[in-house]
Amino acid sequence: MTESSTSTQLEQLKSLTTIVADTGDFESMRQYNPQDATTNPSLILKASQQAEYRHLVDQAITELKSGPLSGDTLVEAIIDRILILFGKKILDIVPGRVSTETDARLSFDSNGTVEKARTLIDLYEKDGISRDRILIKIASTWEGIRAAEVLGKEGIHCNLTLLFSLTQAIACAEAKVQLISPFVGRIYDWFKAETGKDYIGADDPGVQSVVSIYDYYKKFGYSTEVMGASFRNKGQIIALAGCDLLTISPSLLEELQSSSDPVPPVLSLENAHASDARQIQLDEKSFRYQLNDDAMATEKTAEGIRKFAVDMIALEDLIKQALS
Repeated sequence: MTESSTSTQLEQLKSLTTIVADTGDFESMRQYNPQDATTNPSLILKASQQAEYRHLVDQAITELKSGPLSGDTLVEAIIDRILILFGKKILDIVPGRVSTETDARLSFDSNGTVEKARTLIDLYEKDGISRDRILIKIASTWEGIRAAEVLGKEGIHCNLTLLFSLTQAIACAEAKVQLISPFVGRIYDWFKAETGKDYIGADDPGVQSVVSIYDYYKKFGYSTEVMGASFRNKGQIIALAGCDLLTISPSLLEELQSSSDPVPPVLSLENAHASDARQIQLDEKSFRYQLNDDAMATEKTAEGIRKFAVDMIALEDLIKQALS
């Protein structure tokens, strides 16, 4: 009997790729047994507004509201505490790592990003969580990558998110970033809107972007992990079987769990070494020019930063209302 006739697609995928849950919903994580989990401001905001998770928000407010902080400083501290409380709950479920995101409004502030990351790690460590179990999520701007380079030297591991191009990926690898999250679905969205075409499997521009990054990293011996993210359909996931990691939403995890169709390996060291990838040298000028020359990557990076910033502001408003 073949593996595909006895194993779900999720089980087959787990044999090829590390599966990460892309959610703030703890119960979904329990159901699918991922290795790691990722969150972002949008997911935390959504979870914070749900009755079953509201107690974490209330706990953070109760712990800090009677202390010495006030105003915006108090709100910021409460949000940091909420991120830690969510992260700790997630780490009670997953055996690996959780990604905790910095404020998107720091995306062009290297020093501010470094300080925020240090604060989050310090809060985790005070609660008994090792920094080895935390990935600090930072936008893949030049400033964000430079911040991650500094943090990596301090043993603070980073997940460079909002990544849409090989240019961004190469800069991350050269900075020895721990992990990157290329956004498959948002690349797909941009090209579909531009061309009016749908894309399937290997023809999907988002899939092609991750394949090119994976091949480049493996061919030239970079240690940075590649985690495909932001999927719109199950086909995009299957087309990236063999990637280091894939972070997947509960709805798509359910689809994978419900099917026993075969999942053949696609990405591999052998294919990467046989690729026609050529090594590229980047400095700040060439990074900025090449990113600017890529309309999709420029637009989607900027859009992602704006959207995450809006959700962070909404979370701040939620805290202010609770405090009043």
